Amino acid sequence: MLPTDPNCIFCKIVAGQIPCHKIHEDDNVLAFLDVGPLSQGHTLVIPKGHWVTLDQVLSEISAAIGKVLPVIAKAVCDATGTPDFNILQNNGKLAHQAVGHVHFHIIPKTADTGLGIDWPAGKLEPQQASDLLAKIKASL
Repeated sequence: MLPTDPNCIFCKIVAGQIPCHKIHEDDNVLAFLDVGPLSQGHTLVIPKGHWVTLDQVLSEISAAIGKVLPVIAKAVCDATGTPDFNILQNNGKLAHQAVGHVHFHIIPKTADTGLGIDWPAGKLEPQQASDLLAKIKASL
């Protein structure tokens, strides 16, 4: 049985307590139109179980999401006639996660609509990269 949170809006949608414009549903995944879209076709893809961040999701559920995410993205883009899109997935409040339930956004992008990104790129120094790489590998 998948974990749920009775106070979570997405868990309420999964349970059928709140209606949605459903695009896809299987045993592990639900996809539906976002009610506050950034562009036409903005879609949310969520696990049916309640996990707050992606690193908590069971591997088989992550695999189920990974299997349907590109298929749904293609269908959204075909339906909207928008070949460009972003996949966005935030983890934690500082990373702009507004709903504490793992979710992926499929956001069609046009010149006038979709996700806007300010990307203040830094620089990765060789020693910093070496040190960070060692720490990451040690955590695997």
